[in-house]
Amino acid sequence: MGSTEEKLADARQSMVELQLRRRGIRNQALLDAFSSIPREVFLPDDLYDEAYEDHPVSIGMGQTISQPYVTALMVQHLDLQPAHRVLDVGLGSGYQAAVLARLSRHVYAIERIEELTERAMGVLARLDVRNITICTGDGSLGWPEEAPFDRIICGAAAPDIPQPWIDQLGEGGRIVAPVGGADVQTVVVVQKENGKVRRQQVCDVRFVKLIGRKGWPS
Repeated sequence: MGSTEEKLADARQSMVELQLRRRGIRNQALLDAFSSIPREVFLPDDLYDEAYEDHPVSIGMGQTISQPYVTALMVQHLDLQPAHRVLDVGLGSGYQAAVLARLSRHVYAIERIEELTERAMGVLARLDVRNITICTGDGSLGWPEEAPFDRIICGAAAPDIPQPWIDQLGEGGRIVAPVGGADVQTVVVVQKENGKVRRQQVCDVRFVKLIGRKGWPS
């Protein structure tokens, strides 16, 4: 292993211990996924050094790869099980989808920007992630052809949880997504039980906008 690879591997393990485990991320399967997936390959080459920093990183076209802790926190709140089918709205770099794929049966990921879709597909293919289906489209509308989903997660912020997501969520399903204004949002967990929906607020965050018919206008 070369010195650069060694440094990145060390940075990855430090990220897991200092940013995740010490902040309350306890799901061991989730920690294992973060420990083994090379986050740097989802970033532009000139940003490798920022792969494991404690902040979001730009991936171009006005989009970011989220802070590691925020991604881990949201995925932990999904409470994923190996048999779950997951809708990932806002594929972006593809990193979150790779994590989800380690923890679930199949991931359906939507990205509105074609260039990001193609880039992420290439990275995921190189990592041999096979249990994922990807398309370019309006993620605020969900993916009705593949519904119902056991879990839905979004890497961009909408004014509120889009109704199509709730409609496409199976009984006992869960949505984790940031909602709120343009500047500050709140991560919300939506649980669907006995045909009723209940919500729980987790924490305040800052995400890029979810652009779409049921999100923010472009």
